[in-house]
Amino acid sequence: MKLSKFIGWGLLLSARLAFGLETDAEQPVYIDSDNAVYDEKAEVSTYTGNVVAKQGSIRIDADKLVVYMKDGDIIKLVATGKPSKFEQLPAVGKEKMYGEGLVNEFYPDKNLLIFMQNASVWQGDAKQSSDHIEYDTKNSLLKAGEPRADGKRVHSVIKPKAKPAQ
Repeated sequence: MKLSKFIGWGLLLSARLAFGLETDAEQPVYIDSDNAVYDEKAEVSTYTGNVVAKQGSIRIDADKLVVYMKDGDIIKLVATGKPSKFEQLPAVGKEKMYGEGLVNEFYPDKNLLIFMQNASVWQGDAKQSSDHIEYDTKNSLLKAGEPRADGKRVHSVIKPKAKPAQ
């Protein structure tokens, strides 16, 4: 393995994501896949086949994961699959947040997740489904639907909490 390729892999593994628990960003990124290609000039890594990426409480499962970097920092991740799945623990004591879609984009610097095509996001008993869902991880803000919906609708489920027995 050429030294430059080795350095590229090292940069990728030391890069930070900005999702989930505050301590997640301090953890290394681990990516397992059947195949991996790193284009040093373009600063793009492509992982294919049973991809599992982890950083702290964050987990991404995909058929393909493309990681775009700039000067050693991750600027965008694109996960695809049937579906590609995401999970995170937003804070200690909170329920895990899950999301999935055929195409999912993650922008660490913007604290933004975008789930597209047959997308769903859920936490506990609350669930949103649409072809386009944006989730601001910093402010816990979820937006579902598109400006031009073309007859497409957002489907939401909010279940009441069980009342304690008297």
